[in-house]
Amino acid sequence: MDKNALWDVVVGGGGPSGMMAGGRAAEKGAKVLLIEKNETLGKKLLITGGGRCNVTNVEPDIRKLLEKFKDSGKFLFSAFSQWAVLETLKFFNSRGMDTKVEKELRVFPASNSAQSVLDVLVGYIKKHNVTVLSNSAVVGIVREDGVIVGVKLANKKMIRGKSIIIATGGTSRPETGSTGDGYKWLKDIGHTVIEPTPSLVPVALKDSWVKRLAGVSLANIKITVLQNNEKQSVVKGKILFTHVGVSGPTVLNLSKDIGELLKYGDVTLSLDLLPAEGHGTLNTKLQELFKEHNNKKFKNALANLVPSAIVPIIVKLSGIDPEIQCNSITRENRLQIANLLKGVPMQVDKLLGVHKAVITSGGIVLSEVDFKTMRSRLFPNLYLVGDILNIDRPSGGYSLQLCWTTGFVAGTWAAENGN
Repeated sequence: MDKNALWDVVVGGGGPSGMMAGGRAAEKGAKVLLIEKNETLGKKLLITGGGRCNVTNVEPDIRKLLEKFKDSGKFLFSAFSQWAVLETLKFFNSRGMDTKVEKELRVFPASNSAQSVLDVLVGYIKKHNVTVLSNSAVVGIVREDGVIVGVKLANKKMIRGKSIIIATGGTSRPETGSTGDGYKWLKDIGHTVIEPTPSLVPVALKDSWVKRLAGVSLANIKITVLQNNEKQSVVKGKILFTHVGVSGPTVLNLSKDIGELLKYGDVTLSLDLLPAEGHGTLNTKLQELFKEHNNKKFKNALANLVPSAIVPIIVKLSGIDPEIQCNSITRENRLQIANLLKGVPMQVDKLLGVHKAVITSGGIVLSEVDFKTMRSRLFPNLYLVGDILNIDRPSGGYSLQLCWTTGFVAGTWAAENGN
């Protein structure tokens, strides 16, 4: 690589938004250099969605889609009008990657492998002759006479570019290279940065019994978040137990609110295992269950009603002798069991932090970005994409869709600026 070369577009960061931006700029005819600190591209992409990669969320109505981004949605309409869900599906499908839709409109590669997504992106940048400089860490943005002219590498070399795209991500999963480097560079040149905090992150619990359920997932349950015995929020969905607490899409989407509540006191999660049943109908079902299995031990009867993995926990929390026969269960016992099934209490300890976070919130203030082009309002040849932006979004494919959209838009306009 010619160290004195002047590139049309220089992209810092080889994640999903960086690869999309670089590929799109090259497709538009720009001479593009993509710089990645790791040995390979897409390291974090390969672990998303448990290695399956939730590519997008198949909500075709842009306005409904943007409602999921809450207050940030009003900024995103211009960018999403240029590239949204249907364009993303066409991009991957037309390049040989079949997709499938699962619960809550989540889209995954049919292969169930994030490698399929990475293969498409790598093929895209190769086809359009993007030059990749790996094992090279950017350490800053270079200005001359108030104008951005390139980036500085850790080896002290400078890479010159007519347009610069920053796609370095947030601070979640720092072992993949997402260490928030871009925040410092952008702050140094005058951008306002909201300090990043874990956003979609598993929750650690104080209850020792959760270790016994590590790896167990429960679908179609209801979680109520309580503080001082008052309801703070209620959601339905899926939950995954870990060796220290709970995770899964439902918990991840609650985590930011839980983190805020923890600042003011203890937080309890109440787990309704049978949200479709009212207390009255559940009591009747228990009566029928114990009558039908009147000679069975209490500990062996509940598996007919709830997943067997959680039965020992319900039995233990009830305080009822597990060896007692069902015909000896009293009305008081039965109501106690019903109450537990409708509200297993779990005491929150803490959020697990950036090392386990799916994404972080925080980043560049949105008013400092022109979302029609993804251009910085401070510097006309600087473009900001993906997790570097202060945009909250839920679990469910919205994070990667943000990367595809902002990357495509930035690549399109950076190429025009650089040519």
